Amino acid sequence: MTPATTGTTTPRKRLFVKTWGCQMNVYDSARMADVLAPLGYAPAETADGADMVILNTCHIREKASEKLFSELGRLREAKRAREAEGGRMVLAVAGCVAQAEGAEITARAPHVDIVLGPQSYHRLPEMVARITRATGSVIETDFPAEQKFDHLPEVSAPQGPIAFLTIQEGCDKFCSFCVVPYTRGAEYSRPAAAVLAEAKRLVAQGAREIALLGQNVNAYHGEGPDGAAWGLGRLLRAMAEIEGLARLRYTTSHPRDMDDDLIAAHGEIPALMPFLHLPVQSGSDRVLKAMNRGHTAAEFLAVVEKLRAARPDLALSSDFIAGHPGETQEDHQATLRLIERVGFAQAFSFKYSPRPGTPAAGAPLQVPETEKDRRLHEIQALLRDQQDMFNRSRLGMRMDVLFTGSGRHAGQLAGRSPWLQPVHAEGAAALAGQVLPCEVIAIHPNSLAVRILAASSTGDPPNQEKAAA
Repeated sequence: MTPATTGTTTPRKRLFVKTWGCQMNVYDSARMADVLAPLGYAPAETADGADMVILNTCHIREKASEKLFSELGRLREAKRAREAEGGRMVLAVAGCVAQAEGAEITARAPHVDIVLGPQSYHRLPEMVARITRATGSVIETDFPAEQKFDHLPEVSAPQGPIAFLTIQEGCDKFCSFCVVPYTRGAEYSRPAAAVLAEAKRLVAQGAREIALLGQNVNAYHGEGPDGAAWGLGRLLRAMAEIEGLARLRYTTSHPRDMDDDLIAAHGEIPALMPFLHLPVQSGSDRVLKAMNRGHTAAEFLAVVEKLRAARPDLALSSDFIAGHPGETQEDHQATLRLIERVGFAQAFSFKYSPRPGTPAAGAPLQVPETEKDRRLHEIQALLRDQQDMFNRSRLGMRMDVLFTGSGRHAGQLAGRSPWLQPVHAEGAAALAGQVLPCEVIAIHPNSLAVRILAASSTGDPPNQEKAAA
């Protein structure tokens, strides 16, 4: 790949960022590139020959540390090759694994130059300067999120028709299985004015849909321009007034924070898409209590009922954990009953795996792996059936689709339905970035095929309307 230039003949430095985990990590990776851009770093497609490599890690998934150290082993050779060429590769580990295991990273992989937690990446330019002046490594794992957001540059690289915007970080819930409170810190909400200003910049760069991100995004309580605390519902209403913004989403939510104002927003804001990810984890009250979720199965179902009353075409996604310590076969059956009762359009399900330092990791009555496998298989089979049924119910439906770019085949466009389903259609690449009325003509295992019914000749996105039920 030919390096970019700065307007002179001087090649820019090459930056490669590898991201694991959630959309918040994707957002963080983009912002790390933004803070390094003034230092002359431009994106590179691979680590080979890069001047700086950042591994942005996630501690949620199983074997996160093993995957990191395996990658660091490969990069050790790439770093040596760069040095043999007379150059230097600055190697940084960022994210939640860095926050939790910073000392172990530098001990096991001394070729790592920088270790920084999720709340420290605004300090990257300073860290790079320190590394270039001295030997050894730099570790930054402080927690104050407000300092990070205060120091991020206003200028950012365009994200495309769909953009992500972090509005809330951290968690005060302390679920038994989760490391987020220990790696992301306490809940912090950005001021509403800062969120709205960033959203307007994203729209000016071509975003037509914005997904608001947070570990507990519906716990948002940022200071409003009037000095009062704004909830997520009020923030969404203000965002819906941004000219050119056709669609809104938010993730990830907690059932305890789904208040009446936010539920009402689903019925009152046409731009708020009829799809919500609302993790429940289990259908057993006994397991929910052991997980420290703070709600019962009945309370979750009551929230679902309110949401569907507010927005009848709302589809739900969720998270499920199979085999939490102490879970019995009866508890597992309660989870299956809850899934059957709700009906999910999508869902994520995993075997329980211990995270060091969390209460569940040392809990008694750990479920055998074979039994966790069996229970997970049953959960996933039911969820697959529900997803297939939901997708098939879209056949023949007319819906607005946001097209995001070229598809896999020549002359094909890719996009997203209001329910976040991948969509493809025959159409010109110039239609990317538009929200267009379409008809679903075929159902595929992982996508919907649609026919575009009308295309805007101006390139402006049509107003988003509720899809026909």
